Amino acid sequence: MSHKYSHINFMVFNVSELDLVDFSQVLEKSKNTVRESIEENKTFVKWSGDIIPSSVNSLTTKDGPYHYDEMLTILSTPNWLTPKEKKERN
Repeated sequence: MSHKYSHINFMVFNVSELDLVDFSQVLEKSKNTVRESIEENKTFVKWSGDIIPSSVNSLTTKDGPYHYDEMLTILSTPNWLTPKEKKERN
């Protein structure tokens, strides 16, 4: 695991729950700055430390938490790769 990101955790969830996230509790600035899956139905947020922020913990569609290396694996799947990234891998 990368030492620089060893204290960062990630949670994947449905975009439909973005309005439920308190962005003062996570490292993203707003719902406009999160990355979405190719189908635009999933997103994720990250936070520092082991305690899941309360607004993230209350999401009903959450999947995780994941560590940095696990999240890199998720983001390298076809559901998350942009068309440009897919082309570069082929």
